[in-house]
Amino acid sequence: MYGANSIDIQAQFLSVHKELPKIDAKADNAKLREQTDAFESVILKMLMDNAMQDEKNLFSQSNDPGDKIYKSMYREELAKASAGGFGFSQMLYDFLSQKQ
Repeated sequence: MYGANSIDIQAQFLSVHKELPKIDAKADNAKLREQTDAFESVILKMLMDNAMQDEKNLFSQSNDPGDKIYKSMYREELAKASAGGFGFSQMLYDFLSQKQ
């Protein structure tokens, strides 16, 4: 289950179970940048979750119950740290700052 359909399903799941970051187009520049970076972080997390969907454990055959949770938390922190560097945030920031 790859592609846009999978990402749509993940976006629906996120909107139901976790609040998506709100973007206020009238916010000052620093706050707007923070909001667009948070939005990019959510996009990156969804992409990484989708890419790692069928990941196999190379080092062990045992299925640790916390393994999926740990990896999901790791990808979330990686997405937060990477936010602002992929261009989604910049495009959204440019668009919203022009509307002010």
